[in-house]
Amino acid sequence: MTQTSGKDSLAEVENDELRTSGKPTIRVLSFTTLVVVCLTGIGLGTRYYLHQNLSLVHTILILFFSINVLICYWEACLYLQRSRVEKRTVYWRERKIKTGRIPHIEFFASKVPWTQVLSPSLWADVWATYSQYDPSFADRRTYGFNVDTANGFLSLLPTLLLYASFTVYFLPPRVAGILGLAMFWQWVYMTSVYWISFFVANRQVEISRRDLYLYVLGTNAPWVLCPLLGLFVSIRIILDGNYSVLG
Repeated sequence: MTQTSGKDSLAEVENDELRTSGKPTIRVLSFTTLVVVCLTGIGLGTRYYLHQNLSLVHTILILFFSINVLICYWEACLYLQRSRVEKRTVYWRERKIKTGRIPHIEFFASKVPWTQVLSPSLWADVWATYSQYDPSFADRRTYGFNVDTANGFLSLLPTLLLYASFTVYFLPPRVAGILGLAMFWQWVYMTSVYWISFFVANRQVEISRRDLYLYVLGTNAPWVLCPLLGLFVSIRIILDGNYSVLG
């Protein structure tokens, strides 16, 4: 892991804060929420316009796809900014010791200029703060690092195809069902293996039980629970030969 002194890291952050002075800003959490709400709203609005109804199954899956699109971008940033993630992991660890603040809360509550909301260097801190619970994301040799970067680059297009197809029904049903079956299964599988790798490496002993349940199990659970629903939906689409399972 690349090492950096607390002094250098603090100076970098102070310079970042100085650059935001006088510029229109938005909180990181607010921007994240805005992206997910907009993507979800487009899917639900389009469905209502075309079919004059909404369904719980479709809503859950569209919300999942919308979140995954954002996560794919973050995961691409993890790879593109891997050296920065390693450096910032050290910074956030030292800052937590010095201030007692929780890194990910401090990051998502911080403000960023609108001109930088898509900067890969900004989103490196998503992984640097998560690495306080699982340091594998600051180590490019680990399963966690590589499976997430692979998801970022390889699942974006299939996610968008499923998002559109489950909303507009533009793909033949069995084609959409087969694509869904493949994608939902790999999400269940890769997340399950990630959890297994976490416990096999005995990383749970380095964090509190609360952090384990909230941040390692809790934040990854949607990539098991929603894909399990997606597997059922995809199988029904294939067997029924139509999209009626979506409501």
